[in-house]
Amino acid sequence: MIEIRYGSQVCGELTSAASREWLVPDGLGGFAMGTVGGLRTRRYHGLLVVPGETPASRKVGLVSLDPAVSLPSGARVRLGAHEWVSGDVDPRGFELLERFDLADGLPRWRWRVGDVVIERELAMLPGRSCVAVVHRLVSGGPVELELAAAGTWRDAHGERRGDGPPLRMEPVDGGAVIEGAYRLSGPGWSPQGHWWRGVYHREEAARGLHPEEDLWYAGQFRDTLHRPGDTLSVLAWATDLEHEPPPGPQVVATARHRNRQVVAAARPADAVDATLALAADAFVVRTATGPDVVAGYPWFGAWSRDTMISYEGLFLRTGRADLGRELLRSYAATLSEGMLANTADTGRVEYNTVDGTLWFLHAVSRHVTVTGDTDLGDELLPALRAVIDAHVAGTRYGIAVDPADGLLTCGAPGAALTWMDARVYGVPVTPRHGKPVEVNALWVNGVAGIAELAELAGQDADGLHRLHERAVKAFRDRFPTPAGWLHDVVDAPAPAYPLGGAAHHDDDLLRPNQLLAWSLPFAPMGPDVEALGQLGAGLLTPLGPRSLSPDCPGFLGRHRGGPAERDTAYHQGTVWPWLIGPYADAVRRAGLPVDNLFTGLEAHLTEYGLGSVSETAEGLAPHPATGCPFQAWSVAELLRVRR
Repeated sequence: MIEIRYGSQVCGELTSAASREWLVPDGLGGFAMGTVGGLRTRRYHGLLVVPGETPASRKVGLVSLDPAVSLPSGARVRLGAHEWVSGDVDPRGFELLERFDLADGLPRWRWRVGDVVIERELAMLPGRSCVAVVHRLVSGGPVELELAAAGTWRDAHGERRGDGPPLRMEPVDGGAVIEGAYRLSGPGWSPQGHWWRGVYHREEAARGLHPEEDLWYAGQFRDTLHRPGDTLSVLAWATDLEHEPPPGPQVVATARHRNRQVVAAARPADAVDATLALAADAFVVRTATGPDVVAGYPWFGAWSRDTMISYEGLFLRTGRADLGRELLRSYAATLSEGMLANTADTGRVEYNTVDGTLWFLHAVSRHVTVTGDTDLGDELLPALRAVIDAHVAGTRYGIAVDPADGLLTCGAPGAALTWMDARVYGVPVTPRHGKPVEVNALWVNGVAGIAELAELAGQDADGLHRLHERAVKAFRDRFPTPAGWLHDVVDAPAPAYPLGGAAHHDDDLLRPNQLLAWSLPFAPMGPDVEALGQLGAGLLTPLGPRSLSPDCPGFLGRHRGGPAERDTAYHQGTVWPWLIGPYADAVRRAGLPVDNLFTGLEAHLTEYGLGSVSETAEGLAPHPATGCPFQAWSVAELLRVRR
């Protein structure tokens, strides 16, 4: 359980409660999300965010149920918090918040008004786009509780303004259907139907995006809670509108029971392990085409590179090997010209990564190694060997094995093919054309892994072994720098020459990509203790390695501002928690202790996306978290490597 106490026990700053966010997924890619203090700071915050055809094409429905309580004395007290475009904040509800915790992964608030204590629990029905919000009188009473229901119906990445037509509200028993898309149900429904204008999202303003929208005040629910234990429950759901879900307390009990099963199946070693196992569950979703992985909440969808990097942590370390098997088979069906489809947030199937396919080879190899599922290895082996052949022959974006040395090269004008793929105004910030170090480490690892699968299947693997040995020799010859660490890219086009020009150079900027050369199961090199020390000194922070050392030209330590400013810094010094995985693996292989590597990330579980790990953090101290508060590969790699 993660617990945060407020009220008289902690300095009552709204900022603290508004910077900590909770997430409740529905298992389909939709979610409920908000802040501890109840202040909506993002356009994505809402109680019913509905998945679309893809996990990224979400719609925001019910936004808030703002509670107010009428006491026997006649006083009426609001328990919620709002922020309007004028900047006026009503913090009263925050001041009354006595406690917030995550119990079995579900958020729970407790407000105290004198002798009256009211508790709120929230859960989503697993496998259905349905949220239940249950208010319970814990002590005192009788009291009248009123919940103001505000919502919208729009794309999760945008805003809706009140200068257009009003939202359609169809009255139904106990509530209303909004825009024909979702239904509200609860006791004492009183429809309203007008706009709340000028709602302000401070996090969107900080990200350089439009921060304002208007919300539709649909109506209010009201009931009297006479004695402790009495509840007021509201349901909202977006599919099969005629089929009412179970009562709110039953939805909470069902979700709580399932979350306990998720933790038990993962066989956690300690409380942090249990927290990470439950965090991992949020990213594994069921779509119309089968299981998939949401890369991050609240704005990412499914990305094949993220999925494959996360695979071992999300599936093999949490008791989901059977589901993982189904996912790997599904992804294998997308292979084309030796490349794995990148099921991007655009909704289009794209083939635009050099490393996503190589991470897929790694995921299949790890699945067979960890589970002993040689049947899957035998089934996928023809497709995997075809991947190797396509890379040797050459495929899209100049991806090909260089016949001169057996290393993998890549690059095309305007392309950003590695995980460092940020663009500013369409131009890659770190194009990394040539032979990137982690790409070639993954290539060496992938060829060796497929050779092992071939031998397990009784097939000839001599050609794969020769390919592997040649690439290993070239890697060891080409990548070490005089400074002791490894080049980030070799045979990169010189800045003065266009891609494919005659002049090339070797990039020796100190970046974390080289960690894969020491950490993968079939890594091309053993870790060098001195080089690891240099990397640790230049890159390591409490939340993981930086993407560039502060001593290197181009380092940017702040990941703030508008989209262009943030994308420019994305891989130029910003911290990436997922890299703690390869860093810890390399340290272990060097025979060094890793116990103190995870302390900062474990503390981070209570300070941003509660119970989860963020996408990024700033490169300069104190390294505040940035990016998505809930990120799949960050959680997966911490979970995997702690074990």
